[in-house]
Amino acid sequence: MNDDIRIPPHNLSAEKSVLGSIMIEKNAIIKIADLIDPDDFYFDTHALIYKVMLDLFARRSPIDILTLASALKDINQIDTVGGEEYLKELCNEVLTASHIYQYGLLVKQKSTLRKLGSAGANITALGYKEDEDVDELVDKAEQELFKVSHAFMRNRFVPIKDILASTYEKISELHDPETAEKYKGLQTGYKGLDRILTGLQPSDLVILAARPAMGKTALALNIAMNTARKGKSIGLISLEMSKEQLVERLFVSLLGVDSHKMKNGLLTQDDFLRMGTVMDQLNQCKIFIDDSAGASVPELRAKARRLQMEHGLDLLIVDYLQLMSFGSGVNSITNRVQEISEISRSLKKLARELCIPVMALSQLSRAVESRPVKIPQLSDLRESGAIEQDADVVLMMYREDYYEEDTDRAGITDIYVRKHRHGDVGRAELMFKKESLRFFDIDRHHDFDSLAN
Repeated sequence: MNDDIRIPPHNLSAEKSVLGSIMIEKNAIIKIADLIDPDDFYFDTHALIYKVMLDLFARRSPIDILTLASALKDINQIDTVGGEEYLKELCNEVLTASHIYQYGLLVKQKSTLRKLGSAGANITALGYKEDEDVDELVDKAEQELFKVSHAFMRNRFVPIKDILASTYEKISELHDPETAEKYKGLQTGYKGLDRILTGLQPSDLVILAARPAMGKTALALNIAMNTARKGKSIGLISLEMSKEQLVERLFVSLLGVDSHKMKNGLLTQDDFLRMGTVMDQLNQCKIFIDDSAGASVPELRAKARRLQMEHGLDLLIVDYLQLMSFGSGVNSITNRVQEISEISRSLKKLARELCIPVMALSQLSRAVESRPVKIPQLSDLRESGAIEQDADVVLMMYREDYYEEDTDRAGITDIYVRKHRHGDVGRAELMFKKESLRFFDIDRHHDFDSLAN
């Protein structure tokens, strides 16, 4: 006989106490209806009884021995649960229903342990599926664990009085110069833009959109460098350029030299003397680059989680959204617009999950070029519906000198804040030195009235 048989975790007394409490106290079920589900019970008879109790509760019917027995008879299950005698036994299990939440929490904890064991078995089985994509299998394994943790840590309604104290404290600290900084989000390093956005906020999906050659990647790299200099950890997913090309761009930007000189081996001795300082700056920055071609959403999710766990992650930048795929495992997606919708929704979920801002670069449609006034609008986002809906912030870049050679605004880039879920929209101005791929702060911003132009 094998003495090493392992019985799944459960608590018989807690399960019986939950069911008994519901039958002896009219409102007891209200305290645990959002905490436990029928499948949280180990014993099938208890799961069945609780399910019928929930049905009675949904019909606003009282729950006692008589009504419960009648409901069980209606579905021919009274004998399955042990008859009315077992229902009486459950009532005798407890003297008072005052501790039902504690009983319910015990049931939930044991259920979570069982689900954790089941998740482990499922993950083990995934390890033998050699014919499937490894990245998707890793994502499925991580999802198994997240399902368990999310099921256990389910949020409940919180009374407003429990939130008031922390809210008042936040308001007070926002008005104190010494403490206000911690609520300003991740600063981009550009004062005009930060004044409108109050920084990049945790859990936000930020879309940075522009036509090709407008400087999207350069601005994203500049923001990455500005935040990294403050000790923040930056993840950069590049689907368009190699990691070597991105590092070369950082070199050009920090050296302040013409990119043509670096590409053609025309750097001067003075440039090389300053190279050591640039190397030191970059060595101290926590910027992590992944340039895997054709990255899918499951792959990106897994890499971002791992980066946050191993090195910390304060900002994730994806360059750029339209080059991503949702993954080969999704058969329900029938067209590119739908796929982009799923990608943008997944990026928003990732921002919330990791509690960091996620900045995704995006192309604008050619419709911009056909208008007399080429200042971009929200409708110019390619496959725009879902992107506009999911984004918390939409930034759009416009350079007048890109279209008009004789403009007196040469180099000035307008950053239009077209959508801002947490505040005002507006426009900030930056100076772009195209030859060195660098944006400079000229600390000019305009309120939402300027967006009429």
